Amino acid sequence: MEETPPGQLRPQPQPAHASPPFPAPGSFTPPPRVFSPALAARGTPSPGSGHGAPAHLSTPPGPPVFSSPLRPAAVPFRATPSSPHPVPFAAAGGGYSSSSSTTTASLPNSSAPHFLNGAATPHGDLAPAPSLLQGDGLDNPYVQFSANKVLKQKKLLNTPSLGFGALVSPGKEVPPGPEVVERDPRRCLNCGAYVNLYCDISIGSGQWQCIICKKLNGSEGEFVVSSKQDLLQWPELASTTVDYVQVGNRRPGFVPVSDSRVSGPIFILIDECLDEAHLQHLQGSLHAFVDSLPPTAKIGIITYGRTVSVYDFSEGSAVSADVLPGNKSPTHESLKTLIYGTGVYMSPIHALLPVAHTIFSSLRPYQLSVPEVSRDRCLGAAVEVALGIVQGPSVELSRGIIKRSGGNCRILACVGGPCTFGPGSVPHSVKHPNYAYLEKTAMKWMESLGHEAQRHSTVVDIFCAGQCPVRVPVLQPLAKCSGGVLLLHDDFGEAFGVNLQRASTRAAGSHGLFEIRCSDNMLVTQVIGPGEEASPDSHETFKHDSSFCIQMHSVEETQSFSVSMEIKGDIKSDFVFFQFAVHYSNVYQAEITRVITMRLQTVDGLSAYLASVQEDVASVIIGKRTVLRARTASDAIDMRQSIDERVKDIALKFGTQAPKSKLYRFPKELASLPECLFHLKRGPLLGSIIGHEDERSVLRNLFLNASFDLSLRMLAPRCIMHREGGTFEELPAYDLVMQPNAAVVLDHGTDIFIWLGAELAAQEGQSAAALAACRTLAEELSEQRFPAPRILSFKQGSSQARYFVSRLIPAHKDPTYEQESRFPQLRTLTPDQRARLKSSFIHFDDHSFCEWMRSLKLVPPEPS
Repeated sequence: MEETPPGQLRPQPQPAHASPPFPAPGSFTPPPRVFSPALAARGTPSPGSGHGAPAHLSTPPGPPVFSSPLRPAAVPFRATPSSPHPVPFAAAGGGYSSSSSTTTASLPNSSAPHFLNGAATPHGDLAPAPSLLQGDGLDNPYVQFSANKVLKQKKLLNTPSLGFGALVSPGKEVPPGPEVVERDPRRCLNCGAYVNLYCDISIGSGQWQCIICKKLNGSEGEFVVSSKQDLLQWPELASTTVDYVQVGNRRPGFVPVSDSRVSGPIFILIDECLDEAHLQHLQGSLHAFVDSLPPTAKIGIITYGRTVSVYDFSEGSAVSADVLPGNKSPTHESLKTLIYGTGVYMSPIHALLPVAHTIFSSLRPYQLSVPEVSRDRCLGAAVEVALGIVQGPSVELSRGIIKRSGGNCRILACVGGPCTFGPGSVPHSVKHPNYAYLEKTAMKWMESLGHEAQRHSTVVDIFCAGQCPVRVPVLQPLAKCSGGVLLLHDDFGEAFGVNLQRASTRAAGSHGLFEIRCSDNMLVTQVIGPGEEASPDSHETFKHDSSFCIQMHSVEETQSFSVSMEIKGDIKSDFVFFQFAVHYSNVYQAEITRVITMRLQTVDGLSAYLASVQEDVASVIIGKRTVLRARTASDAIDMRQSIDERVKDIALKFGTQAPKSKLYRFPKELASLPECLFHLKRGPLLGSIIGHEDERSVLRNLFLNASFDLSLRMLAPRCIMHREGGTFEELPAYDLVMQPNAAVVLDHGTDIFIWLGAELAAQEGQSAAALAACRTLAEELSEQRFPAPRILSFKQGSSQARYFVSRLIPAHKDPTYEQESRFPQLRTLTPDQRARLKSSFIHFDDHSFCEWMRSLKLVPPEPS
């Protein structure tokens, strides 16, 4: 059996018959006090805002050079938080009892009629609920299934090449939000499932039947009502999604009114080893960042090089810092000296904004003549110091460490090079004879530090910029295990600053536990996402609890889990039920249990099942299962080949053979699926259009944890052409879109490209208007996206245009009739325009989509 790779959550045990899921992927004295009356006057102004072309490609190979100058950070940034403000808690019901009783006896006879959540049933018999009242919840914003119906036949549903599953975003925030109830949830005492709108309920006795294990549970008379309409007063019996809120030690009825754009205190870690050009852009981004924060936001500032400097705000307008050595982890005694001393290391923005600007302006470039990659950076020790201060005086409780009040915390690390000094460091050169072993040791240490941060409700986001290799394999475990992200930027300018802001406004929950329960022998076979399988002693278990539990690193709306499922035998019932529950502590220290319950209809016919397949969702799930196994460059080559085999197998299992031919037709219901997978095969996640493995590694980690919307865009780009009059038209992402008189926007998730045709670019006024309109569209498409994408613009024929061309399917090689069938916009061109377009292409060996399908002995599907 293959070893389960990191990042894959696989429940145990697996049924013997099930098809295997696609596998993945010393101490020191107290710190001295350094004081300066005023470190420096605010002498280095932040760079002015520009409106030229935005930032460029990051890490080796070097970025393309654009005609416009580098765009520094705008001051201040537009406040566009990536999540809406949390809805204040409002009780949606009284303080009902949470205890339950259960029985396996039949429902007692009663003179009152019996209802299934409002549906009258004859003489005590329980029957399915009417769909008119309850629906199936298929429009639920938190869960998207790969198909809206479930095949009853085990052999077909369990086909590994297509598979069945769901994308779940349990931390997603949507207005107006789910029903909120300030009481404990009522649960099945046999399996632990939650009462919900699909449960069979007798209004005469108040008993309810669990949808997962079919056992009866009592409600201590709570659900005894006189009318079916009375059941709708319980939100959990009227809605597919309910948030149960326990306010803990807050006073009853407390409603938070503080500015909710910031999830909690923020520590900014700043690399001291930057050259002057990089430092100036970082200063501009930091000035703009603190200006964008609300007055109540609490921040702390640390700089690190060979030492760790923690800035103290207790001196008013003066600036002082406590300095700790960076060659070893801080001892408990040294941290106590900081925490219990007179220093103030975190303070609200309204009290320290001038001081923060003074600190940023006082930063100086690296002075020694040492190459960037060889400079000493003690990032590990700096994170340890920040974590110690964030934790502060704490109390051990049964569930772990509970911090002082102030909400969950973030550490935002601004990094310009690798950690080469102190704990978690690697040698300066990869040619060091012991580099492989030391790298493995550093990765293990960083992973342990990430888990420690996660236990203390602290997320570590690492923002790298510049051209110095940062040793991504070493830093990635720290971000991942704490629930944060690692991002690579071209420079410390605009995109870097925007991501700083958006990271700080992500409302993060902590201590997350994600539970999945399914009925009718439906089995979870693989989960991919930002978490790891929970140990049995980390959560409450029930006598016959068949749920699969995941310990989440953090709970954020930008995340999703890919859940693959199979059935242990043919399904007999008309519906399959799914229940997803996430427990977490929110930014106000309240305990939240979000319960999402859905049902899918079962069908016998293959055509009905295929018609219900959600191709975009299925593509993303397949993409995540594939990318999970692409841990190295050689793995990626194997995964590209596996896509060929997968597409052929889907056609063989679900398609039909063409008459008088050995070719198979791909099922028409899945017409767009192979094209999405063709983009995956060619694109940056598996392909070779990005030049450095570190970049591919960062992209893959983002993709595996990303929300459905971002995942889909990273998988298959969205192509939009600018039309005369300022309108836009969405077109297939084919190279036929590169028309000399057009402007095109290509959204590929983490990158948005603006391409100007040569004829349009030659017309100064029209090209400026088209470029401005495309830029506005790109900003609107990505306004709330995290991470914020690079927005690159260039002209036809320029060297940097290859980054745009490489993401388009080379359809110019196809016959004219196929081009017009798949790209109808061609019919609007004049013969002369068609001829100029045809002559503009440079021929190379890459297959078009149709050529690829035929190479697999498949008939290309008709465009949908």
